Amino acid sequence: MCALREVSFTYSGSDTPAIDGVSLTIRRGSWFALLGNNGSGKSTLARIIKALLTPTQGSCSVCGCDTAEDEGALEASRRVAMVFQNPENQIVGATVEQDVAFGPENLGLPTAEIGERVAWALEETGLKGLETSPTYALSGGQKQRLAVAGALAIMPQCLILDEATTMLDPQGRAHLLEVIRSLHRRGMTVVHITHRLEEIAYCTEACVLDGGRIAWQGPTLDLLSKPELEWGLELPPVVRLWRELQRQGMLDASVHPASVEILEALCPSR
Repeated sequence: MCALREVSFTYSGSDTPAIDGVSLTIRRGSWFALLGNNGSGKSTLARIIKALLTPTQGSCSVCGCDTAEDEGALEASRRVAMVFQNPENQIVGATVEQDVAFGPENLGLPTAEIGERVAWALEETGLKGLETSPTYALSGGQKQRLAVAGALAIMPQCLILDEATTMLDPQGRAHLLEVIRSLHRRGMTVVHITHRLEEIAYCTEACVLDGGRIAWQGPTLDLLSKPELEWGLELPPVVRLWRELQRQGMLDASVHPASVEILEALCPSR
């Protein structure tokens, strides 16, 4: 789906690269966790994948197209959608329906197809019935789901969530994660940027950035199995409790502390 080769990026006016020599591959259909502390380079990397930024060095390709070229950048804009931390930065329509239609309209799609996409996206995100509601009257959770609906309406192959749950309460976070889980089950590639490890229960792969470089990369289970975590990350409480119960001999020590059963328990929707 996406391949980065020795990618570096330095913002204008800075001497320190925000991304420094990053190489990684995001496979089609995966749920990829991009982790790290504030300032680690997560959002910059996401913008490179979306072709909002062009690497200073190295290359980024989406579906085989180099995003440094006009054709590749256009391909990335069509196939990759991004949801930011603050939904207010993405809402452009006066009503829910108008906002979700904005993306498909910019693609020049026929009116009938735009209507179909809007209806589908609102159904997927649980906003059906709010088509004529003014966007300013929505709750924080509804606004975040509206941002997701607007991203889905362009029917991307990859959805990037850039700290999209940060401003939500636990119930809103659980609802949004369940929406994403449903989309992933049907084949959508998801890049999940977060510092909350309890949100990566269903991620298949994980990458930790530190100072713009890859500090760790591998299967999510392996990350959650580490005795101690660095890079400003903390093990989810359920994993820590499970390990303590094993240490005290109250649970079978042969059971993996980050097994599928434990990861199921991590999901906030359960």
